[in-house]
Amino acid sequence: MDPVPPGEPTPPRRVLPCDPRRVPAHAPAGRPHAPRRAHDICRGYVPTALLDTARRPHRRGHPRARLATHRSFGRGGKAPMRAIVVLCTTLAVAAACQPVDRKRQAANVADTTHPVDTTRVVPPPLPPPAPGATKMLTVAGFSTPESVLHDSTQDIYFVSNINGSPTAKDNNGFISRLRPDGAIENLKFIEGGRAGVTLNAPKGLAVTGDTLWVTDIDRIRAFNARTGTPLDSVRLDSAGAVFLNDIAIATTGAIYVTDTGIRFDDLGNVLHPGPDRVFRIGPDRKVSIAAKGDSLGWPNGITVDPVGKRFIIVSFGPTKTVLAWKPGDKAPKVIAKGPGGFDGVEVAGTKILVSSWTDSTVSAYESGQEVKVITGVPSPADIGYDAKRNRVLIPVFSGNRVEIWQLR
Repeated sequence: MDPVPPGEPTPPRRVLPCDPRRVPAHAPAGRPHAPRRAHDICRGYVPTALLDTARRPHRRGHPRARLATHRSFGRGGKAPMRAIVVLCTTLAVAAACQPVDRKRQAANVADTTHPVDTTRVVPPPLPPPAPGATKMLTVAGFSTPESVLHDSTQDIYFVSNINGSPTAKDNNGFISRLRPDGAIENLKFIEGGRAGVTLNAPKGLAVTGDTLWVTDIDRIRAFNARTGTPLDSVRLDSAGAVFLNDIAIATTGAIYVTDTGIRFDDLGNVLHPGPDRVFRIGPDRKVSIAAKGDSLGWPNGITVDPVGKRFIIVSFGPTKTVLAWKPGDKAPKVIAKGPGGFDGVEVAGTKILVSSWTDSTVSAYESGQEVKVITGVPSPADIGYDAKRNRVLIPVFSGNRVEIWQLR
């Protein structure tokens, strides 16, 4: 490098912004530091004289311009190739350092301030499809619906609404009329506490002619199926009824009612003091015990099987059984077992349809074999069957709705 003319101050070193360090540790104090290696240039130590060569004004007659021209361009005013190469290389290396450092700084900031969560998110599993039915309608607006019955004479669905505790004698239960198209014709067609009606916690339903029979804790009640007018009431508390549940009417006109024998404590837990029984109410309204014993397994749903000329009873308790029973039999016969928690039962041709609280399904039993027909319906209570349309009618006890499913 050319020496500085006498009397002129030593030009200061220029430091590029690519490195926060201003002065290298090995630079002698008060002396310019000329880059001897490429990494020195990258750190930003570039002699001012090199940069001034390109930027210094060259006005004719100016002494400093003549001196700069003499030092930088030599004889004849032509720039040596070496000076140009050094200048271009210095600027290129210095410029290349800065973007790299900025990228590294940006990456470090991103790593510390915006960490990337690499935890794999697993979506919840989809409910299994219903293999044997298609949901047609969902009708909301009920209050603890327990049972659905299709009255083929009127082509109407009746829905019993407990509207509270299953054992409370609060006289606020009601019966709804639901059309097959899903429209609620009359939500409170029969309502406890109005028009001379007493109805506490209605559950099982059965119809014969124009008479609608309803179980209500420890008695059964009869109403006109067309007008809702109360017609009759049969007390079973004197016979020791605990929890009357479902009801079926034989071809002889006799009425059969299941007593599940359960109670509820203050916390809503199910207790089973028993006993397990099936009551019979004759045409003369005389009450008798048709069947009893632990083999009934907390009897819940009951229906007439016209093909087998028998009753089908399903257990809500731990026996998890589907039973066949005829009046006069010493004990019911086990024809199938399943998940348990059985509630409603209907006969559709040669198949027996049963709802289960245990696995939220409706299954079809035939020759002792179980086939899941409907799945993913929580708290399916006393189901009904529309033989005209081949439909299953499901009261969703805890969901306050009725689901209508088309069998395939």
